[in-house]
Amino acid sequence: MTVFPVRTARDHRRALREIEGLMDARRGTPDGDRLDVLATLVEAWEAIHDPMPPPDPVEAIRFHMEQNGLAAADLVPFIGGRNRVYEILGRKRPLTLRMAWRLHVGLGIPAESLIRAGEDKTAA
Repeated sequence: MTVFPVRTARDHRRALREIEGLMDARRGTPDGDRLDVLATLVEAWEAIHDPMPPPDPVEAIRFHMEQNGLAAADLVPFIGGRNRVYEILGRKRPLTLRMAWRLHVGLGIPAESLIRAGEDKTAA
């Protein structure tokens, strides 16, 4: 299998084109192995040159709720009363550090997704 390093934007585009052509490759085949290697190289390049910022804290909570079939009432032990939960989800009240920690420990939501230093998206 011949692969090439992904060092430039041009290399990145070339690798993406090759990946697109290999999307139906079966695992464990030469094409499947090539797909795995190219995908790893592209991910590494994108992590350096086009990093994805962590999600907004409210979006992280909503995503976790959706993935785990949780309702607003399930957040009460971590955030406070049902009204407080709706204020947080509606961006009417900021998430406190204590709430973020409880959500992290109790539900396993990554702390880096809940705590965004220097940014207040709840301000109107």
